[in-house]
Amino acid sequence: MGTSKRYAHVVAKQIDDQIIRVVARGAALQTLSAQELALDRYAVTIDPMPKPVKAWVRFDDVAVLVDAEACRWTNRAVGIRFRVGDQEHRCWVWSSAVDTHP
Repeated sequence: MGTSKRYAHVVAKQIDDQIIRVVARGAALQTLSAQELALDRYAVTIDPMPKPVKAWVRFDDVAVLVDAEACRWTNRAVGIRFRVGDQEHRCWVWSSAVDTHP
């Protein structure tokens, strides 16, 4: 008996979500510091309709790729929000950590 290719992407997404939940449990979400953001030197764009993205984030020292929304950005960094289970997380990441074509 073969495997179902029809639902493989659904199963893969469920596995990815479970891995992120395990990594996030009890770990601190990392975000860029005020010094790194330099919001006093760079203009911030706030998007009233956040765009879907994939972004690399860190929980303690573990990096994971999450489905997120880009809510704001500067020319160097992106403020994202994403969910892990029932909890919403927000952080700033370097713009190179974000893929706008998820």
